[in-house]
Amino acid sequence: MNIVKRKIKKREYYYLKYSYRKNGKVTTKEKYLGKEIPRELKKMDKELKKESKKMEKEKLDAIKKNFQKEWNKIPKSIQEKELQEIAIAFTYNTNTIEGSTITLEETREITKQHISPHKPLKDVKETEKHYQVFLEMLKKKEEISNKTILEWHKQLFEETKQDIAGVYREYLVRVGNYIAPDWQDVKKLISECIDFMNNNKEMNPVELAARSHCQFEKIHPFGDGNGRVGRLLINHILWHAGYPILIIEYKKRSSYYKALQRGEEEFTKYFIRRYVGVHKKYI
Repeated sequence: MNIVKRKIKKREYYYLKYSYRKNGKVTTKEKYLGKEIPRELKKMDKELKKESKKMEKEKLDAIKKNFQKEWNKIPKSIQEKELQEIAIAFTYNTNTIEGSTITLEETREITKQHISPHKPLKDVKETEKHYQVFLEMLKKKEEISNKTILEWHKQLFEETKQDIAGVYREYLVRVGNYIAPDWQDVKKLISECIDFMNNNKEMNPVELAARSHCQFEKIHPFGDGNGRVGRLLINHILWHAGYPILIIEYKKRSSYYKALQRGEEEFTKYFIRRYVGVHKKYI
């Protein structure tokens, strides 16, 4: 249950929005409250949000605890193989979201057997590079910096997009109807984003990953490759804080893009729901 504010003809109106499950389906309804929120509902809303936040924290803590318990039982040699499989799945999905033609099985053949399919050389090279960068990122814990981000980008695209690899943009970019910030503000905005990541370690890492990713994508600091670098940032934060990674699946990219368009608060809610849903076996 939550209270929704809507502006109609410059006036604000409040509605009580709530969901319930019936016959296996979730139904959402709204009830009009008026131009002001009743005092008792304000208190109830605050208490419900507090309780919801507490339950969310308990779930995320359980995911970390039980994942680590399971992961530490695995022998080191098997952990290495598991990381390779994770890297294959992550590389396939993140590159396919950005238009790669390489299939999941071809990703495995390229990275593990060094077999190149009859596909564009650009897609093959970017698959190889992403796999390598992702594995190295998981194994090497370092504080996020401009140097880290630029190095990731350079390694990802040094063989396919030499003119932009490892360089922040100095021109305007747009994504659909969204126009990214002026290029002259990119370095300042990225530095602020990096400070946010490194100075909010008390925030739950899942929330931190969501907010950092949303901020990074809004800046769009590169001419191309922002999504791939942004999703590396997500999993750098998660993995090095002891949490399992999150793969944004190609087939579910639509909800991911829609959530990004709704802004940081809505994206964070979406991200945490998605994360808990993917890792519910650890709860």
